[in-house]
Amino acid sequence: MATVLLQRLPHGADLPLPAYETEGAAGLDLRAAIAKSVTLAPGERVLVPTGLAMQLPEGFEGQVRPRSGLALRHGVTVLNAPGTVDSDYRGEVSVVLINHGSETFTVTRGDRIAQLVVAPVAHARLSEVGTLGETARGAGGYGSTGVSGGANAGGRP
Repeated sequence: MATVLLQRLPHGADLPLPAYETEGAAGLDLRAAIAKSVTLAPGERVLVPTGLAMQLPEGFEGQVRPRSGLALRHGVTVLNAPGTVDSDYRGEVSVVLINHGSETFTVTRGDRIAQLVVAPVAHARLSEVGTLGETARGAGGYGSTGVSGGANAGGRP
């Protein structure tokens, strides 16, 4: 189990710390550390502070992910999902929310706005080559494995 060091910032001092809401939960809920409510019109985005800074162990990242209930009920999600908190970042964790719904959505202080999944990171060694090995798929992408013939064969629109 990884140990994450948390620092509550002054504007988040009265909010609960992130917690796993159930025994099997993968994500820790992040809350809005805002002084006054923020209303998002459809299509609008906003950066919401959490009032937390953290120190993740080397070799781990924090993945900021949407909350499924907000997405389903309101169309509100994390714009850059998953957002990444690097192990060497020491600033405040904030969440970029966007309203994809058809109605305005209001974020109030203490609302659970996203979840944080702490996950291991593997660094890769890159090796430049002139050609790559052959596969049955080849360069097909963007849905090419689910299309037989047709307009999208080979990954082209």
